[in-house]
Amino acid sequence: MNHSLTTELEQNGIVLLPNLLTLAQLRGMQQAFEVKLRRMRWNDFDGYEKTELYREMIQDVLTLDQGFVDVALHPLVKQILREYIGERFQLVEAKGWRSLATKVDFHGWHGDAWYDQKRVCDIPKEVKLGVYLTEVRSGAFNYSKGTHRKQHPRPVRSSEVQDVPRSHIVEVTGPAGSAFLFDTSGIHRQSIPMLEPRQAVFFNYHDPDVPLQQEDLHYYRYHPLLLNSAFLGNLSEEDRRILGFGDKRNYVHAYERQAKDTTLQAFIKFLFDVKLRLNQLDYYQGRLYAKAKRVIGVGQG
Repeated sequence: MNHSLTTELEQNGIVLLPNLLTLAQLRGMQQAFEVKLRRMRWNDFDGYEKTELYREMIQDVLTLDQGFVDVALHPLVKQILREYIGERFQLVEAKGWRSLATKVDFHGWHGDAWYDQKRVCDIPKEVKLGVYLTEVRSGAFNYSKGTHRKQHPRPVRSSEVQDVPRSHIVEVTGPAGSAFLFDTSGIHRQSIPMLEPRQAVFFNYHDPDVPLQQEDLHYYRYHPLLLNSAFLGNLSEEDRRILGFGDKRNYVHAYERQAKDTTLQAFIKFLFDVKLRLNQLDYYQGRLYAKAKRVIGVGQG
């Protein structure tokens, strides 16, 4: 058992995980992810979600390919999380995105806020597993070593980190398949400039007994995981617990997210209804034309 990686995570708040994926796993994950990025999700077309200008989000990556499930439950990952968070940790979120090339600092320094800071006095441990699906040479993940569990997570002004020595900043560049674990309370960011698009997935682990902040409850962010039964054939009892089998603590019956852009959605629906009516008209005209040809053919015969 490699306890030195847990020690590094405890000391620095981040640890790199070499050779976590096989080439076959990486290729399968890349192919499934790329298919989702071909178009925006709409109507009966699956794809990415677009809620901000410079990122195209893919939710529920555990449904896409066996590799995503395997890396989320990798024995080394589970060992480190068990030692760092404790036996009660669960995988509570699994998503990825394509970050678009830009010089805009749209995802600056911050710690990840997720728990109810009015009800939780200490700083509970949350860890994310990041995996690059493309080579990252710019716009890399940056982490300020040793800043984890020092303060409640919040946005951080650039002036607060401008005097931090470069030697204290971990810049995670590397080839596709690079993986790393980090404590989300530490100060981190996606750096700029981003000279080429970056594809990455992030798996989020924490104790689901910790009360969530109101913003995430409202958004239903940590809903029970969506899974693909085809990928769940060889799960251990611990794996089922980590994936939240039968756990309804964060389940909300008949949840409905507050609608946004309703006018735009109504306009798009109207245009699509017009298109469907035209399709229907073409269908009936085609049937009438075919029927007329048959009648004429019989009369001539």
